[in-house]
Amino acid sequence: MNIKKIKQNCWLWTKRLVVGFFILSIVSTILFRFIPVPCTPLMLIRCTEQVFSGEFPILKKDWIPMKDMSSNLVLAVISSEDQKFAEHFGFDFEAIEKVAKLNEKLKKKGKPIKGGSTISQQCAKNVFLFPQRSYIRKALEVYFTFLIEIFWSKKRIMEVYLNVIEMGNGIYGAQAASKIYFKKDAKNLTAAEAATIAAVLPNPRKWNAGKPSSYITKRKNSILRQMSHLRGTVEL
Repeated sequence: MNIKKIKQNCWLWTKRLVVGFFILSIVSTILFRFIPVPCTPLMLIRCTEQVFSGEFPILKKDWIPMKDMSSNLVLAVISSEDQKFAEHFGFDFEAIEKVAKLNEKLKKKGKPIKGGSTISQQCAKNVFLFPQRSYIRKALEVYFTFLIEIFWSKKRIMEVYLNVIEMGNGIYGAQAASKIYFKKDAKNLTAAEAATIAAVLPNPRKWNAGKPSSYITKRKNSILRQMSHLRGTVEL
C-alpha cells in the first residue's frame, strides 16, 4: 500500500469519526431530553478510584422529576452558582470576565483559581465529559453547552443538573443527598437545608452538608440572603 493510499484511508476514517461524533452527541442530547441520565463519566471515575483504593465502590443516586424537588433547592443553587441562569444562553460572559480578573490576582498570591462556569456548563460537563482540565475538554464543554441550550428547556437543564451533580463521596443528586444528610425527600427540604447543600457544591467531597463547618455555615447564610432577594423573580 503506497503513502497516498494510506493518507486517503486516514482522512476517510477521520471524517467518519468526526461525523459519527456529531451524530452521536446530537442524538444522545435529544434522548436525554426525555429519559433520565443513567450514569455519568464522573460517577464511573469515582467508582474506579474507590476500587483502586481498596474500597467498595459507593454510588448512591435516585433520579426524581423536577416536581419532586423543593423549590428551595432550585433557588438555592441558582443563588449560589448562577444567578442569571434563567436569562443567559449557557454562558454568563460578565461573570466569566470577573472571574478571569479575580484569578489573575489569585495566581499572583499562589492561591487556587475559581471557576466561572454556569449551571448549563456544569450540567454539560457532568453528563457528557470527564472532569480533567484541558483546552480540548473546555472546547467540548462549550459545544455540549450549546447543544443542551438548544434541545433542552431551562427546566430540563436544572432537572438533570440536580439529579447528576456530585453532592458527597459517592452521593449524586438531590434525592440521595436529602435522604443521607437530612433524612427526608428532596421535595421537603427547607430553605436552610437547601442552602447548606448548595454551599458544599464547590467541593462536595471536602465539605459535608450534614455536618457543616463554620465556613459552610457562613456560606449557607450568604446563600439564604441571596435567596431572599431572588425569591419570586426566577421562573423556569
